[in-house]
Amino acid sequence: MTFPNISISTERLVLRPLDEDDVPALAEMMNDEQVGAWTDVPQPYSEDQARSWITQHAPGEREAGRGITFAVTEFLTQRLVGVVQLAKTNWHIRSTELSYIIAPWARGEGYASEAALATAQWLFSDQKFERIELRTAADNTASQQVAQKIGCISEGVLRNACIAHVRAEDGTWSDVRTDFIVWSLLPEDLDGAGEQMADADGFTTYSDWN
Repeated sequence: MTFPNISISTERLVLRPLDEDDVPALAEMMNDEQVGAWTDVPQPYSEDQARSWITQHAPGEREAGRGITFAVTEFLTQRLVGVVQLAKTNWHIRSTELSYIIAPWARGEGYASEAALATAQWLFSDQKFERIELRTAADNTASQQVAQKIGCISEGVLRNACIAHVRAEDGTWSDVRTDFIVWSLLPEDLDGAGEQMADADGFTTYSDWN
């Protein structure tokens, strides 16, 4: 089983496969300090690494059935504003893990929740999935707000299961151990999630990439 190589559209966004034209923007996005803090993306992140992920890693993961990566772009400008990834997919129980990164130039627009909700709706309606899992670092409150905003339910804490990162004044990074909060989203949890997002104003999100 594999995910189809498709695009998903929302009112403001298009989620599509990454292509080589995304290399410069993807590399710039991955070099952001928030991405370095909350993810295991190598720092610094080069354009060669971005190209390798776009041309080799992401297609390989999709073809092997392990997941899929979407470039999140603005509908009007076609600007890359983030990435949504599905990974650790279990086709027998129709479950997958969702994570997301929003570029620093696009934060504060609610793009993370809009892209995550669109992905969840596609998974439940088109792909007939029954469970989506998210894991957020205990101190990454903005990413937790995204999970809450799309209707996720907190299931518990994985103690000492996450490595976050802190950058010193000299530019070096050090590891900091923390907890993972585990969230789940089921098809019935989506009821009212769209209305809740529409009522929110000025939501700010940072990325979480697990």
